Amino acid sequence: MASSSYQAPRGTRDLYPENLAVIRHLERTASRLSRAFGYSEIRPPLFEETGLFLRSLGETSDVVSKEMFTVPRRGKANDASSSVTGYTFRPEGTAGVARAYVNGGFAQRAPLQKWFYVGPMFRYERPQKGRERQFTQFGIEAFGAASPTLDAEVVDLCMRFFEEIGFGDELEVRVNTMGDPSDRDRWCEALRQFFAPRVAARCSDCQERFERNVFRLLDCKNKACQDDNEGSPALSEVLGVDAQTHQTDFLKALQALGRKPVVDPTIVRGLDYYTRTVFEVHYPQLGARSALCGGGRYDGLVEEFGGPHTPAVGFAIGFTATELAMAELGLDESAAVQSIAAESIPVAYCVSITPDDRPHALALAGRLRTHLAAAVVCDHREKSPKAQFKEANKLGVRFVLVVGPDERAAGQVVVRDMQTRDETRVELLQIAAHLAAATEA
Repeated sequence: MASSSYQAPRGTRDLYPENLAVIRHLERTASRLSRAFGYSEIRPPLFEETGLFLRSLGETSDVVSKEMFTVPRRGKANDASSSVTGYTFRPEGTAGVARAYVNGGFAQRAPLQKWFYVGPMFRYERPQKGRERQFTQFGIEAFGAASPTLDAEVVDLCMRFFEEIGFGDELEVRVNTMGDPSDRDRWCEALRQFFAPRVAARCSDCQERFERNVFRLLDCKNKACQDDNEGSPALSEVLGVDAQTHQTDFLKALQALGRKPVVDPTIVRGLDYYTRTVFEVHYPQLGARSALCGGGRYDGLVEEFGGPHTPAVGFAIGFTATELAMAELGLDESAAVQSIAAESIPVAYCVSITPDDRPHALALAGRLRTHLAAAVVCDHREKSPKAQFKEANKLGVRFVLVVGPDERAAGQVVVRDMQTRDETRVELLQIAAHLAAATEA
């Protein structure tokens, strides 16, 4: 195979036709389930003003400090009248969707909005198994309702997604609360007092986080730092009454849906905008990579972008990690995936016997594409009839349609069923109906 001096950028991959069946399965499942829960699709831009992510995700988050793809604003670098200094390819979906909610004026005219999206995200992180610099993400965002029952419905949608693509009863939803902003302030002060005598022994990232955003110490991936977190103050110790009530009602709603949540105080998520409910879905069989997705409530984000105070909740699922998990569990060979893969197989191949037959085979293929709404192909490389049959067999087509001088003279086509090996002469005008009936049978 010829090689090129140009390669796909590090951390990305080419998705060839034979690799797309799983992704299409995930996309279709996401769309169908979202609509069943009353969500409509939204498609924000792939890039946003950099300040949007600085404000929403937090400057101390790993995403902002280490992982964003940012470019300067072309030709406007010295424009003091503009607040736009650069653009960032979106590292996650929530900020852009919340910005769109504000820009569209929905808070004033139609506050309750339930949206979903499926599309590429970009993070400049070290490529590794299950992590890519360009990846597809499915997310839902619900604006305008503060009820804990909405939180529970969001979790239920998330769980159903994984159930429908084949994950079994071992799915586990782990939940926590980030409280209200005042609760967070009290918690951060308690964390600061706890970590002050020991922060010097932690990694350099933790030392910086201690000064800028102390609860980020709990996100550190360093094993020694994780061990040092043992015994640190829990947010539950300073949680206000309103947040406690919300969490209790959220857990009751999940149980009413037949879910069995596990309260996990270590779940804080990696983004600054979360308030109250946070959750992750895990599949313990996957070991260290058991976390499949996460989400939570972000009641203050719309306000950060210039809108009114608007309660909101959502989640995001990365398809790369999901694909990897499916492959490990053998779910990528499911009947649903195979059915989607089969959609790319043409239903018929039009074989031309002589060079003079090729225009007629081409015309036949065109008519059948219209009448059957299915893929029909023909030869464009001037192969012999034998070679055309061989190619048809390789493609896996159901029917081979032979167009030769005798067939043209008689106004007929020879139809060979590649499954039964039966051959039938069919009137040219009846060929579409014949194939449709044979396929149904």
